[in-house]
Amino acid sequence: MAASAPMGKRYITLQELQKHNSEKDLWVSIQGKVYDVTGWLKDHPGGDLPLLNLAGQDVTDAFVAYHPGTAWKFLDRFLVGHLEGYKVSEVSSDYRRLVNELNKSGSFERNGIFVYLSALFMFSMLFLCFYGVLGSQDFWVHVGSGCLMGFVWIQSGWIGHDSGHHKFIKNTTLNRFAQVLSGNCMTGISIEWWKRNHNAHHIACNSLDFDPDLQHMPLFAVSSKFFHSLTSCFYDRQMTFDGLCRFLVSYQHLTFYPVMCFARINLFAQSIVLLLSKKKVPNRGQEIFGILVFWIWYTYLVSCLPNWTERVIFVVCSLAVTGIQHVQFCLNHFSSMVYVGKPTANDWFEAQTQGTLDIKCPPWMDWFHGGLQFQIEHHLFPRLPRCQLRKIAPLVRSLCKKHGLPYTSVSFLEANLLTLKTLRTAALEARQLTDLPPRNLLWEAVNTQG
Repeated sequence: MAASAPMGKRYITLQELQKHNSEKDLWVSIQGKVYDVTGWLKDHPGGDLPLLNLAGQDVTDAFVAYHPGTAWKFLDRFLVGHLEGYKVSEVSSDYRRLVNELNKSGSFERNGIFVYLSALFMFSMLFLCFYGVLGSQDFWVHVGSGCLMGFVWIQSGWIGHDSGHHKFIKNTTLNRFAQVLSGNCMTGISIEWWKRNHNAHHIACNSLDFDPDLQHMPLFAVSSKFFHSLTSCFYDRQMTFDGLCRFLVSYQHLTFYPVMCFARINLFAQSIVLLLSKKKVPNRGQEIFGILVFWIWYTYLVSCLPNWTERVIFVVCSLAVTGIQHVQFCLNHFSSMVYVGKPTANDWFEAQTQGTLDIKCPPWMDWFHGGLQFQIEHHLFPRLPRCQLRKIAPLVRSLCKKHGLPYTSVSFLEANLLTLKTLRTAALEARQLTDLPPRNLLWEAVNTQG
């Protein structure tokens, strides 16, 4: 129902709210109340991008998705009025009711022991990897150790993902330690870079110009809309589509898997670029220290191999196996619905279900997918521990059916085929284009995002 207007309350129209959508004047609406969060922008734990991308909108669904109940008490100091004619859609009402039920049941706090078993599994593989390099002179043992390192990085990535989305360790200091250990120290990827990138991805799921996880130019374009040289609002640069880019995209369905084998190198580079930039990076010192720790121990381990041939093979095997995880990142979104423009917050549930898909797998394979097999559920409830995602999947499926929304769940093989189909479709469209201006894309190729 629309809110009434009792005396003494300042009511703000939706049109007025929408005007306050800049870095220096940023308002949002939550549960019918309007808040001026301009001064909070620089201190927001989730970074400035989520607020900037949803500025001037009703962000209730995104707020309840990302914030625990304890966050509500901090809102009153930002209150400037109430939203006139505030209404809640039936979809949003059902979504908020489900979030509330999960809160009451304690689901957001039940981490289980799965993450600790994953950590034990990861360190066991790391030990075997070191043992294989330092304790054996056999060539194939060294090759196997390189492959094992790739699986270490994959499992460490899942743990970093968990710790970045929610506290699987209640103590804040220990949880932060787990983030830096699993991200920076174990994989060489800045956890703060990941947070910045990943939060923007969740908020702007499958927006071609706002979601960094779809911005892989000049190597990949999931939609012909990229052919119009869109501007990335995340990287603040134009994604130019010219002759060289068209050539690369024209064969992207063939180069997809080979590129994924070395995609981790780009994450290494992006982490370093951010940490050395002038952008605000929380805990910059810790981040840099963690990255240094990684490069010290990994370089030492590689140097212990008997010759350069084995060293190169070890590194290539590590990167190639880790490429499995990069493929998994792509499967959940490449073949789903995409759009151009700023994300809107009043269709949160709809946007997350339309922009993602689940991967069917038996429970004993959950360790392999790290929670991404329930990507729809994860996007709707990013604070929910991955051990809870399988339990709530039937509830989400039922809600989608009730409101006529897509709930796409396919096998791992089908997801790969759908991704290749999407890439091939865009590739064939790119080949048909003519009269593109020539340009040297060396800089863009070196700095390709994603």
